[in-house]
Amino acid sequence: MSQSANLLLNLEQYRQSLCRLVADLMLKKQSFLAAAESCTGGLIAAACTDLAGSSQWFERGFVSYSNAAKTEMLGVDATLIAQFGAVSEPVAAAMAQGAVKHSAAQVAVAVTGVAGPTGGGAEKPVGTVWIGWWVDGKTTTELCHFDGDRAMVRALTVQRALQGLIERLKD
Repeated sequence: MSQSANLLLNLEQYRQSLCRLVADLMLKKQSFLAAAESCTGGLIAAACTDLAGSSQWFERGFVSYSNAAKTEMLGVDATLIAQFGAVSEPVAAAMAQGAVKHSAAQVAVAVTGVAGPTGGGAEKPVGTVWIGWWVDGKTTTELCHFDGDRAMVRALTVQRALQGLIERLKD
C-alpha cells in the first residue's frame, strides 16, 4: 500500500471518530445539521450519513458545485461570487447561512475550494479552501491551505470541516 493510500485510510478512520463526536454534540443540542458542499461534492454529507442513526441529527446536504447552484440552492448572491470568486470567505459564509435558511437545520457547515489538479491560480492555488460554519446563530469562517492530490485535499477538507464543527458545538 502506498504512503498516500495509507494516509487516506488513517484519515478515514479519524473521520469516523469525528462523525461520532459530531453526532453526540448534535444530539445533545437537539439540533439538525445541513452541509453545503462545493469542492467535496457531498463527502461531508456522506461521512455523516455513514453513521447509523444519523437521521436523528443530520437534516440534508447541498452539493452546490457550480456558481449557479450556489445561487439557486443556497441563495448565495451572484454579486458576491462575481466580486470575490466562488472560493472566498463571503461565499463560504453565505453558503453556511443559506444551508440553514433553505433547510430545517439549525447548524450548518459549508466548504468551497480548489481541489485540483487544475483550477488554481496565483491568488488561490490548488489546496485553497474556505470553510464556513453556522452555529448558534453565528457565522464563522476559516481559510485553509492543504497539500496533496485531489483526493487528499478533499479528505483534509472534510476532516477540518468536522473538527471545526466540533470546536464550535462545544462552545
